[in-house]
Amino acid sequence: MKIPTTLKHKPVIVSENYECVDGRFAYNSDAKGLSLGLAQWNDRGKVDISAKVWRHTGEKWSRQSEEMPLHRVLDLAILICRAKLFFQEEAYRHEKLYDASKPVIDRIGLQGDAMTVAVCTDNEYIDEDIKLFSQALGKDDELISERLRTLSRILKELGY
Repeated sequence: MKIPTTLKHKPVIVSENYECVDGRFAYNSDAKGLSLGLAQWNDRGKVDISAKVWRHTGEKWSRQSEEMPLHRVLDLAILICRAKLFFQEEAYRHEKLYDASKPVIDRIGLQGDAMTVAVCTDNEYIDEDIKLFSQALGKDDELISERLRTLSRILKELGY
């Protein structure tokens, strides 16, 4: 299925077969494509690049398609990696999988400040939800790890 090029987001680099590789939803996904392109929020004379997940209901392109600035995509990747590391190396040390008195997992320096990574203790069901999250993370470990290894290889090729 071809990603539309007549909407406000202007695709430049695309993956039009994303539905075939969308994790456990592969071959049965409403996320039909990914694109990097010119952001829909661009003002005259100002151009930003964005990433977009293109969803299709089977009949039309969905309003649930998501567009994000590239730095947010990378921030989400950082958050995923830090969460995976927490569950891999730290969570098992705590009875509830986290320390309620110290919910902050890390502060990751970005642009002169830091992104705080923490367990959401405001969630009234956190004790149950963190166990479910941990189980789901474990269940999807093969899918996530494959993508992280690929990302690591490409980052090394880029010199990072």
